[in-house]
Amino acid sequence: MDTNTLALQPKTTPTMYFVGVTTTKSSIMKVFPLWSDILGLGAQIVGYDAPLHAPESIYRAIVEHIKRDPLSMGALVTTHKIDLLDAARDLFEYLDPYAELCGEISSISKLDGRLEGHAKDPITSGLAWEAFVPKGYWGNTGAEVLCLGAGGSAIAIAVYLAGLQDKADRPRRFIAVNRTQARLDALRAIQAKLDTDIEFEYILNEDPRVNDTLMARLPDGSMVINATGMGKDRPGSPITDDGVFPRHGIAWELNYRGELDFMHQARRQAETRQLQIEDGWVYFLHGWTQVIAQVFHLDLTPALFAQLDKAAASIR
Repeated sequence: MDTNTLALQPKTTPTMYFVGVTTTKSSIMKVFPLWSDILGLGAQIVGYDAPLHAPESIYRAIVEHIKRDPLSMGALVTTHKIDLLDAARDLFEYLDPYAELCGEISSISKLDGRLEGHAKDPITSGLAWEAFVPKGYWGNTGAEVLCLGAGGSAIAIAVYLAGLQDKADRPRRFIAVNRTQARLDALRAIQAKLDTDIEFEYILNEDPRVNDTLMARLPDGSMVINATGMGKDRPGSPITDDGVFPRHGIAWELNYRGELDFMHQARRQAETRQLQIEDGWVYFLHGWTQVIAQVFHLDLTPALFAQLDKAAASIR
């Protein structure tokens, strides 16, 4: 019996699952017990590792276990957000509007006997974005966004940006680059449903040298996002060491752990290019606290988030 089979055995304690690729390496394994004490949950967290683009049977087994086991409270899903929903959509009695729009879920929870799927990333990516991007930034700079990767996180960011009311808070151009056409097509289909004046461009590419060229063409102040999973779920970076970041730009590494090659590349240019560099820690905090609040039906106030943030920082 492998470790993932063991992970789905019936528990005697309320359990929240973490569906990912390398869950044991995540800080949440140390953070969750602290948060459980603060929130009075009396719950444990159990990781379930699945390979990238796993067989449908694996995703269905995870969802079916959570659905039938009374002590399985729910789950946070990362990396597999799109594939899991594609494989197990029929097992959910409710999907929130973001899940329907984006075709993904990051949260599995239960309410009144029904299994629910929520796509929290448009909310959590927005909260993370607002933590470091000033109001009116895009109107003041005329800068653009180059998003390397077009999976769930890229879709969530695009949806969040399209929903911003003030034109000055929206970049005029959002360039999405991905190594497979299917993900670009999915983003394009979602973008077509959005009422937005953002100009979207879709580029099929897996050559980091081409990404270097795209980055070099960006206006000053532009943001480059590593949404590929490279540097965490798989080795490397979507750009080469010769790639040059936009002057006065923002480098956003969505990962907060792993080799973080992309972030190290940005740091080497921080002074010469006057870069603002952000990792995925704040995104991690908002992502987890939003899903925990959904799974355990909590009111996540700013004061409570600040308390959870302080506890997490103590073990980072």
